[in-house]
Amino acid sequence: MSTEPLAATAEALKMRLPGFTPAAGYRLLIVGGCGGIGRALVAAAVELGIEVSVLDLARSIDAGERSAGVEYHACDVTDEAQVRQAFAAVAARWQRIDGLVNLAGYTGERIAVKDMSAAEWDAIVDASLRGSFLVAREAAPLLAKSAAAGAGPAALFISSTFGVRVQHVGYAPYAAAKAGVINLVRALATEWAPAVRVNGIAPGVIDTPFLTGGTGRATKQTGIDLQRFTAGVPLGRLGQPREIAAAALFLLSDAAAYVHGQTLHVNGGSYMA
Repeated sequence: MSTEPLAATAEALKMRLPGFTPAAGYRLLIVGGCGGIGRALVAAAVELGIEVSVLDLARSIDAGERSAGVEYHACDVTDEAQVRQAFAAVAARWQRIDGLVNLAGYTGERIAVKDMSAAEWDAIVDASLRGSFLVAREAAPLLAKSAAAGAGPAALFISSTFGVRVQHVGYAPYAAAKAGVINLVRALATEWAPAVRVNGIAPGVIDTPFLTGGTGRATKQTGIDLQRFTAGVPLGRLGQPREIAAAALFLLSDAAAYVHGQTLHVNGGSYMA
């Protein structure tokens, strides 16, 4: 049996479908690019020929090898002045950004609300929610320049399954902040349309250093009971960083051109929206 008709059909389909990842030369800014998911996304983007800049804590940048061709800027997203300074450096290099992924955020020790200090609450909420606001505000003009150039820019903000389902005690500030990120995605999708697409990803529990505090942060003494957690995941395992990176690259691509204001849950079925 000849395979020529099948080959011709596959080639025709390839010609009609948009790319499922951004094209080479795409300018991607990854905030929190030195964590487990961030490094997987950086590696995949570089392999695709995407231009990458990374913002992260100085100690997180120093905690691992730097990818060749990637520009790194030290930045604490809870510090307004540092965010402004880092974005000014990115603007000086690129003048615009075509894609933004904000991964910044962390959890502390597991503490019930009745035992938590206001400082502990503020630190965790600020890293995920206030930081997302500051990043969005500084990214807006650079994404707008990309839109003016006809590049079809897109932004992604990383939430969490904890933003919609809280199964474990001790994560109140993180869960509240990540729920806020989901609504921030909706608000920005309304504000930035039609020039800039905005979406979110809500990962489940992913096998990264985040489980013990996060890259560049002190190791946590308390954490999720992973055996108990994975028993409740239909796919029966933790997620891998590359699986979140793949979802991010799809949402940034032309294949997702009509996906807007959504939060994609990538969790092995532990939460089904």
